[in-house]
Amino acid sequence: MIRAILFDLDETLFDHRRAVAHAATRWTESVCPGHELLPETPALWLDLEDKHLPAWHAGECSFAEQRRRRLREFCRRLGLPEPADPDAAFARFLTHYESAWAAFPDVPETLDALAALDDAPVLGVLTNGVAVQQEAKLRRIGLMDRMEVVLTPDTLGAFKPAPQCYHEAAAKLGLRPQEVLMVGDNLMFDAIAPARAGLHGVWLDRYRAEPGASSPAVTRITTLRDLPEVLAALNSRLIGPSRAA
Repeated sequence: MIRAILFDLDETLFDHRRAVAHAATRWTESVCPGHELLPETPALWLDLEDKHLPAWHAGECSFAEQRRRRLREFCRRLGLPEPADPDAAFARFLTHYESAWAAFPDVPETLDALAALDDAPVLGVLTNGVAVQQEAKLRRIGLMDRMEVVLTPDTLGAFKPAPQCYHEAAAKLGLRPQEVLMVGDNLMFDAIAPARAGLHGVWLDRYRAEPGASSPAVTRITTLRDLPEVLAALNSRLIGPSRAA
């Protein structure tokens, strides 16, 4: 049966999109008040995350450098002057970003429901972010004490969706891969790839990006409130009707 659930953090437990929207608009306003493209800045920032983070994951640049690349291109795309000190400029962006940190509304009640189960699973976080920032988010939104582990590439030696990442995560929990459920918003990183690595995957499609998952090993939900029911169904299937009786 499932003995542990690993959650992705950003866009799963933590409302990253909301915080980015706040930070991107506030930072742009501070540089160019009334910019005509201000409503487009949140989507642009998120697109640039998707573009530049893989270079860090691949070891082609440092975490700090991919931040500089993102900020420089953000400014170029908006027609803003590139900051002379991109690190200082990014620090100002982070101030706005951190001021808007919050958990999704469905998170506390879901964690309460899981904790109340007779065979309550161990809970943890498996994220591609840096440990210092991700742990700070969990503390700020009141979830750090609810997680048994916070697993990052710093400790696992690999990024999602590498199979090593999921295997090492299960080993850190002292469990077999098939005893671990991964839940997150990225269909490949948090559902399909874990399933291929021997774990179970649940895709949290908060924004209803697709009508359904493309892998039979993946379950799709649109709110974490559905997770306890999904867990019960999965355990019933794993245990089998004779043992469940």
